[in-house]
Amino acid sequence: MNPPIISLTDWFQTAPGGYLLAWEKAQFDLSVANLFGYNALQLGLSELHTLEANRMPHRWLALPEEFMGETVLGSRGDEDRLAPSNGSPRVALVTNAAALPFPEASIDLVVLPHTLELSADPHHVLREVERVLVPEGRVVISGFNPNSLWGLRQSRGRLADRMGLSAWGVSRLYLPEAGDFIGPGRLRDWLRLLSFEVESERFGCYRPAVRSDKWLQRMAWMDRAGPRWWPIFGAVYFVVAVKRVRGVRLLGPAWRPRRTVMAAPVSVANRH
Repeated sequence: MNPPIISLTDWFQTAPGGYLLAWEKAQFDLSVANLFGYNALQLGLSELHTLEANRMPHRWLALPEEFMGETVLGSRGDEDRLAPSNGSPRVALVTNAAALPFPEASIDLVVLPHTLELSADPHHVLREVERVLVPEGRVVISGFNPNSLWGLRQSRGRLADRMGLSAWGVSRLYLPEAGDFIGPGRLRDWLRLLSFEVESERFGCYRPAVRSDKWLQRMAWMDRAGPRWWPIFGAVYFVVAVKRVRGVRLLGPAWRPRRTVMAAPVSVANRH
């Protein structure tokens, strides 16, 4: 019998979860530190302070609707999570990522840490992000890569579970069951359709799907070899995209510009 499936929040408390959070935190800090504007928004994943290194005056954390029952109406210990910690944005609103309560072109930066793969309609979420972003605004996205050792381990577990194979733990999932992996190629296609231009893309977490911190440390050399030998097979991908808006082309006057008329030579009277 399979062990109970833990949530993504609980999984982040495990050794591989902490390893992934540390890598993503470094990538978010590097990507948002020099992005300027007025308003920045993080959608989901309160465990990761993605806007801590950003210097915009208004930085908000928005969580999905289920957060209302777990935290806002929960125990006092949960309510403490609403307070800002170490410069990170506090929980400003509880909302559906597919229906953001912001006017068009009002946000300079939107961060989606594993938000799309946990959404029922990730493409709709991207459309909503495109709506609220200002022209030349940026969206930063992280997600699990299905074409990785972690993704293959997860796919094997799901296949074994459908086939009723539970011996030797082959049907045990490595990652939480919630959500659906979105490949980086598929994400690029969605961004292109919404007039986003991918500014940067990178992969990380090349260590195999082991559960103990001891084995993760022994496989640390794979993080150095992975970007060189198998760069697109990291367990997680990280994408920064810019919203491009084609400007109106200024047309000149319908008439042709007047040509410069050269003055005719002046005749000199009484010239011999």
